[in-house]
Amino acid sequence: MKIVALAGGVGGARLAQGLAQCEVDLTVIVNTGDDFTHLGLRICPDLDTVTYTLAGIANREQGWGVADETTAMMDQLRLLGGEDWFLLGDRDLALHLIRSQRLAAGERLSGVTASIAARLGIGARILPMTDDPVATIVQTPGGEIAFQDWFVRQRAAPSVTGFRFAGIETARPAPVVTEALQAADAIILCPSNPFISLDPILAVPGLREAIPEVPVIAVSPIIGGQAVKGPAAQLMRDLGHEVSPAGIAAHYAGLLTAMVIDDADAELAARLPVPAKVTQTLMKSDADRAAVARACLEMASWTS
Repeated sequence: MKIVALAGGVGGARLAQGLAQCEVDLTVIVNTGDDFTHLGLRICPDLDTVTYTLAGIANREQGWGVADETTAMMDQLRLLGGEDWFLLGDRDLALHLIRSQRLAAGERLSGVTASIAARLGIGARILPMTDDPVATIVQTPGGEIAFQDWFVRQRAAPSVTGFRFAGIETARPAPVVTEALQAADAIILCPSNPFISLDPILAVPGLREAIPEVPVIAVSPIIGGQAVKGPAAQLMRDLGHEVSPAGIAAHYAGLLTAMVIDDADAELAARLPVPAKVTQTLMKSDADRAAVARACLEMASWTS
């Protein structure tokens, strides 16, 4: 079974790892809207989180970064008066150096990502949503803010009125992305933030149109009115959405075939516009991740 997962952030990476434990041909298309250049290096946070997680070297407690990381470089940078608001671990830094060097030499992000994944022994394909630069811009009552400035430097404190994806008009999915979508037996929308992780992917011109008539399953990132991790619940409130799986379903209206929602939201299943699998969706362990993945595959088979 050929599965394409759309992912960003910790929730997306965890479900991707669960899918990788199942007997499927897996491709993960990852958000690059939060990529940015920092200290002269090209940083791709969502790509790196998915890569480290599938390689089995992610910091499991925080969900991002490398396990057993050290910060000697950041300590020295701080001593010398450099910008230290965005943490780069010593081992993590190696990936940013390699990526930046190869991009500067003219390689495409998709090729660099595939090479790094192969070096780390990852069997699944990890694809950036586009090789073209796209930047998520946060719209607030006080003006526009670059995504990482809002999310990391300002700790997502300013209220949000909307988002803009700079460069999206001229971006195109890489050919490998289109090919993976068109060959898929099912598409899974991971429990990633709908506004800042999955919307940029779906906004790439031609990408949504490349999704074939196959089951599209979404795992709700909202459990009991709260986000498992990150600002999804806050953003839903700011933007006037119901903070529930029903709000998620409404956001993806016209795209979904089915959903997977948590036991805590079982009473909402009847309100959803598509069939829902009710199960435990909090992914604390590898077994949890595989169980949620199997629930997605079950719904894909049932609705196909």
